[in-house]
Amino acid sequence: MATRRKTKNDGDILGRIRAEAGNVDVKINKGVKPSMKFPVRSLQNVAYQPKKGYFEIKGRMKERTLTVNTVKTFAQTLRMMSFSKELVETDDIATKREAYYVSKNWAEARFAEQPESDTVMEDVEALFGVNREQLGFIPEEKGGDVAGKLVVIDVDPSTGKELRIDCTKFGSGAYSIPISVEQLKFETEAKFILVIETAGMFQRLVKHSYWKKANCILVSMGGVPTRACRRFIRRLADIKKIPVYVFVDGDPYGFMNIYRTLKVGSGNAAHLNEYFCVPQARFLGITPQDITDYELPTHPLKEVDIKRAKDALKNDPFVLHHKPWQRALKQMVKMGVRAEQQALAKHGLNYVIDEYLPRKIAKAAQFLP
Repeated sequence: MATRRKTKNDGDILGRIRAEAGNVDVKINKGVKPSMKFPVRSLQNVAYQPKKGYFEIKGRMKERTLTVNTVKTFAQTLRMMSFSKELVETDDIATKREAYYVSKNWAEARFAEQPESDTVMEDVEALFGVNREQLGFIPEEKGGDVAGKLVVIDVDPSTGKELRIDCTKFGSGAYSIPISVEQLKFETEAKFILVIETAGMFQRLVKHSYWKKANCILVSMGGVPTRACRRFIRRLADIKKIPVYVFVDGDPYGFMNIYRTLKVGSGNAAHLNEYFCVPQARFLGITPQDITDYELPTHPLKEVDIKRAKDALKNDPFVLHHKPWQRALKQMVKMGVRAEQQALAKHGLNYVIDEYLPRKIAKAAQFLP
């Protein structure tokens, strides 16, 4: 396990863990069944706040009471809290995978599979209303890649000296977003941030220095964006007051799981969406209309795609608020097809650079919300 940076909130987190554990201890000593209350983390318990720009939790709670049937989950929750307390006290970190393996020392409270461990970790996070990084837990995946007209100002952890990282100086590579971005500062004169779903498309734009031609910053999400990636984009956009355009595959997964999560957050992390979303993001493409306008090669929608689109039309607060998204999803379902970013290569490998992106960005006011 690596080390983490101490923060001014560590004392508060330790105090809250001790208080919650203390309440459980008091009830047990009194012969009363202890319980803990957690926010319900689902789309059914969030509301979309257009003025705020993100999903906000409504307030429904679930209660976990110590009984014969819940004793294992209750014990796992307490052990996860104890492990977090140890990490914060020792200024250490553990990946989600490491936390799962550490539980193998918890006798009957150990986890059988990592999804069980992840769920309990997220419950503890929601219980205290903080992000898991503050509890000492970090994701396995990296935060994303950045290239273009941006200087990131960080601090050398060993010396405390300022580090200036020029994102135009990585050649064919890119700057990797760290797991914690709160300490970062930025210098840029870029006109916009272009956020890209696939690593392949990101590499094409980097290879041909699109960032130089368009005076922008390129960010690769590599699929569903990590919290660090979302927070990095949010802080950069807020501080530098520049627009964010999002370029993903033209399918319900790209629309709802990737773009929607970046823009307004998710039901599962509703207690933290305020910090891990980018309300100013706008959808550049690929849209259902792009498939027609650019005569793109397509693939048939899978059953899971159709279900995802119909569920969004019926249940997603973000989609229910925005009629343009309702029309786009209905159009895609009616067409019965989806298209990838790379489908633009039909017109030439660099058509995306020479034609598609310039045309789209020239009409940014028409982007989907």
